[in-house]
Amino acid sequence: MRAFNAELSKLFSLPSIWLAFIIGAFAPAVIAALDSIAQKEEIIAGVSTRLSEVGYIGFGLGVQGVIILGVLAISSEYMTESSESGGGQQITSSLTVVPSRLHFLLAKAGAVTVISILLCMVAMMTTASATHLILGEYAPVFEASRLIGAVCYWIFTALLAFGITVLTKNGIIPLAVLIINSSVVSFSFLLSKATKLAFYLPDRAGLEMFMFTSDNFHAPSTGSLFDRFHTPFTGGLVMFAWVAVFFIVAAIVFHRRDVAA
Repeated sequence: MRAFNAELSKLFSLPSIWLAFIIGAFAPAVIAALDSIAQKEEIIAGVSTRLSEVGYIGFGLGVQGVIILGVLAISSEYMTESSESGGGQQITSSLTVVPSRLHFLLAKAGAVTVISILLCMVAMMTTASATHLILGEYAPVFEASRLIGAVCYWIFTALLAFGITVLTKNGIIPLAVLIINSSVVSFSFLLSKATKLAFYLPDRAGLEMFMFTSDNFHAPSTGSLFDRFHTPFTGGLVMFAWVAVFFIVAAIVFHRRDVAA
């Protein structure tokens, strides 16, 4: 617990972490607000078909905050300090204080998980406020089961970013790939055009926990972004399996790695 508390303190001391908090707390609300405006126009025209998805799309596309969080948790350890501080890396001091590398990773993963949960809860409040402000009586009711799925999606996404950064040590590659995949173009969606195996990729399977409902089910062969392939529980298991594999591989690599290299 001392290592866990220390990791929480270290994360909150990083200047860049506040960017993650701002994006995580308000990006889903901004996306939900824009979608709500579009849906309100469709409601007035009597052609709205996606009202039940308003808000949840923000959770799916607004995970950049926890991606930054997961990447910073590890990449900050490998940043070279100023010459006044000796020009070393934080990882050396961290492993001196916490000799067990597994305990060190678990403490960091625990800190990332707790902050991801808190950040997602704040995002839920801002998103709900935005949708009710714009849609009023037409605002959809946020179901508890789907909100839990959104929380799990954020946690798993943060831990995936965490695990990938343990392997790369540098945060640029995982940050660029994960943010582009979650905001600009989904690689799993593009791959789903060619093979159904793409529905087992972590981001696509994870969305099944909250994004899709039974009334918008379509056969996966249609290639729609809103096709359902898994049940929410199965989608969560698939994404959790990816997280577990990445964490195990990262722990093995980190245990064998020469920190000074």
